[in-house]
Amino acid sequence: MQVGDPVGGGYVESLAHPGGNATGFTTFDYSFSGKYLELLKEIAPSLRRAAVLRDATIAIGAGQLGVIQSLAQSLGVELRPMDVRNADHIERAVASFARDSNGGLTVLGGAGTVTHRALIIQLAAKYRLPAVYPYSYYVASGGLISYGPDNIDQYRRAAGYVDRILKGEKPANLPVQAPTKYELVVNLKTAKALSLVIPQSVLTRADEVIE
Repeated sequence: MQVGDPVGGGYVESLAHPGGNATGFTTFDYSFSGKYLELLKEIAPSLRRAAVLRDATIAIGAGQLGVIQSLAQSLGVELRPMDVRNADHIERAVASFARDSNGGLTVLGGAGTVTHRALIIQLAAKYRLPAVYPYSYYVASGGLISYGPDNIDQYRRAAGYVDRILKGEKPANLPVQAPTKYELVVNLKTAKALSLVIPQSVLTRADEVIE
């Protein structure tokens, strides 16, 4: 559970055929990453620039960025990748990015962004940058909007795999699975502070709206 790149990490030979004594559930499907930029553009139509905060030390950071880059031109958005290293580096990078207008943040999954999530949320508020986050707990802590996998659902599915293995099935024959259930969470209090009006099309899709 909670492994971004089980193949690159050496846990399994491939997602479809793990081949060893381990299997499980990935944190993200790379192809899903483009949804972050699409959602950012939907809630802030005037957006022309997007900083992509990612953990460059893990393979998932590069994979997600590649998907976002493939969509950026069609959405009319200029990207600025930002490696998440330490708090000082994040503060300097976001402050520099915020000097120009029509910008927003896309925060990718990874240990680095999770570790510094409070700082990232504070900087988004300070510089009035709309931001899309990968997990709902960012929004519960004051972030604007999140769209990502339902981790509780994945743990329930993992329990099903445990049951099947205990009954005799081999992990090598159980494919590694990507998330199938995603949740959209919106913080209207944060939107108001940013003078943003969240489109009704987004609110009707939301699994949770924090007021």
